[in-house]
Amino acid sequence: MKEIIASNADGHYSGGWSFPVQPFNWTSYVFYGGDIREGSVAWLLDQLREMAAIPPANEDLPQVQGLFMLTHEVDGVAEWQVRDGGVHVVPGDEGHQYLGRA
Repeated sequence: MKEIIASNADGHYSGGWSFPVQPFNWTSYVFYGGDIREGSVAWLLDQLREMAAIPPANEDLPQVQGLFMLTHEVDGVAEWQVRDGGVHVVPGDEGHQYLGRA
């Protein structure tokens, strides 16, 4: 994943990625947080699609999985579900609070 992020570094939005200082246990968590202008959303989505396509290290492990919650001033909430080798974009649940939005 770090290679994908590095190959898409833009000197601005790429600073939103975060990794644990030291790996522990058996699951690695990677986070992204930040405000992105609408014109750059595809930049992030393309990276996630590339990450989702990474094959598991061995057949006993799952593919990359993740959940990203997005809010838009006009379009509301959406979920990007990273699973099954792709990114599934679905409407979010407006009844919950995501990313500070009531």
